[in-house]
Amino acid sequence: MIDHYRRGWALRYLREAKAELEAARKMPYMAPSLILEAIRKARNAIYYSLGEPAFIENVVREAMEKPQIENDPVLKCLIEIEGVMQQLAQLEEVNEEKAIQQANSLIQIASEIVETLTGEKVEN
Repeated sequence: MIDHYRRGWALRYLREAKAELEAARKMPYMAPSLILEAIRKARNAIYYSLGEPAFIENVVREAMEKPQIENDPVLKCLIEIEGVMQQLAQLEEVNEEKAIQQANSLIQIASEIVETLTGEKVEN
């Protein structure tokens, strides 16, 4: 079970990720940084729903360094999110529409994971 502290942070990060993505849609000139921040917050929401974020982050980083990924769907998802974040951070020009769609998909996945682990529905 997840404690109230981590549940609160997981739900907060998820709400903020959705708000950042909405802001990216409304302010195209700031879209790249807002999209990256939305994905980062969605990732953090998952980390908090799984346990201690620093520990989860270390597990993900170690798994990314291995040539073969373990057969854990949540870990694979977290590795993919981390990979998308790294790709977006390195791009000089971002296809905003495609990036927003990708971020939206990742936020939906994060929502499902957080809702499953916390037992609470996240409002939009």
